[in-house]
Amino acid sequence: MRTGDTLVIWKLDRLACSTRQLLDTVEGLAQRGIGLKALTQDIDTTTAGGRLIFTVFGAIAEFEREIIRERTRAGLDAARSRGHKGGRPRALAEKDLKQARALLADPEITVEDVARRLGVGPSTLYRYLPAARQTVQEMEL
Repeated sequence: MRTGDTLVIWKLDRLACSTRQLLDTVEGLAQRGIGLKALTQDIDTTTAGGRLIFTVFGAIAEFEREIIRERTRAGLDAARSRGHKGGRPRALAEKDLKQARALLADPEITVEDVARRLGVGPSTLYRYLPAARQTVQEMEL
């Protein structure tokens, strides 16, 4: 951008993650003679009133993000205290892994065959049984 240009954004929180970062960014733009206009908040830093509103809205946006972060953290902590475990369920149970190991002991059966039989992709099987990849590489040599 050049002196006299105006950076147009949708919303202040799209430009920076913290009030400090937002203020630093706008100050850097101002030093280069570049204005900022936020469409949804009707802010234009090329005017004194716009700069005041910008500073207030920036602080409010950061406060909002912090509140959301705190609520999310509290919700996850509460769920953990009730015994809920987050994340995706395991693709393969221990009995599936035993079956896979037994099948892979036979050099005639490929990793792809075992994966298909267990209903997973070969990459999933490799993730659970890294040795399966070594076995395949050794067979190729």
